[in-house]
Amino acid sequence: MASSQSQSCEGSSSSQDAHCTHILQNVLLNAKLCKLVPLLLHKYQKKEQVTMKEMLHVLPQDYHKDFPLNFWEICESMYLGFGIKVRKVNYPGDTYELLSILGLTYSGILDGNSERIILKIDIIIFILSLIFIEGNRISQEDLTEKVKRWDMLAQSERIHFEEAWKFITEDLVREEYLMYRQIPNSDPARYEFLWGPRTHAETSKMKLLVHMAHLNGTEPKSYPELYEEAVEAELGIQPGFLRNRECCPNVSVNLFSPEKK
Repeated sequence: MASSQSQSCEGSSSSQDAHCTHILQNVLLNAKLCKLVPLLLHKYQKKEQVTMKEMLHVLPQDYHKDFPLNFWEICESMYLGFGIKVRKVNYPGDTYELLSILGLTYSGILDGNSERIILKIDIIIFILSLIFIEGNRISQEDLTEKVKRWDMLAQSERIHFEEAWKFITEDLVREEYLMYRQIPNSDPARYEFLWGPRTHAETSKMKLLVHMAHLNGTEPKSYPELYEEAVEAELGIQPGFLRNRECCPNVSVNLFSPEKK
């Protein structure tokens, strides 16, 4: 199962990486817009609303005039890059709420400057999606190679593989976003990464699949094997059950949107 999913989604994985890189690079290259990221993530983690006044406060005065137009660039980056939707809550006011699309809280792992915060979140989404695509587990050797070839990391001048790998193997394992264990019956011993208990508690395969589809401008059903697996997980169906049926149930992705809590 792992190999077939990996082959069928190999192109989608690289497309997701490229699209996400392009969107986040727009923010990274604009140092002024980048200043907003820590504020918005802080508000998100505190479950607080944010006002236009608060956002303008962290920007230089000469940037205020064009900010309303550039603000939607930030909204797009938050949504596609971080899985966070920025939504206006009052009209004609200027207050916004930050809704979790993926369910990930990111608490306890976001520190450093804006570029590092952005990259850390992107690493989490990239690896969790990769583990799902690869059959719910990935060997240490395979993950090492994929991280080394990852476009987002390659384009960063300040953050190198060693720092990213330490974040993956220490921080994400400690915070239980990832599980690191010996591959059963491997001799000599080899190791693999799986979703950790915190990932299972905060997000789901369907949420990640919907997010992946959005990044690639398509629908979750464009990845039939992953879609079947995600539906089975959401409905508590035994893995592989839907493959023996003529078709997969038409499950609405709206069931998994934050507005449907």
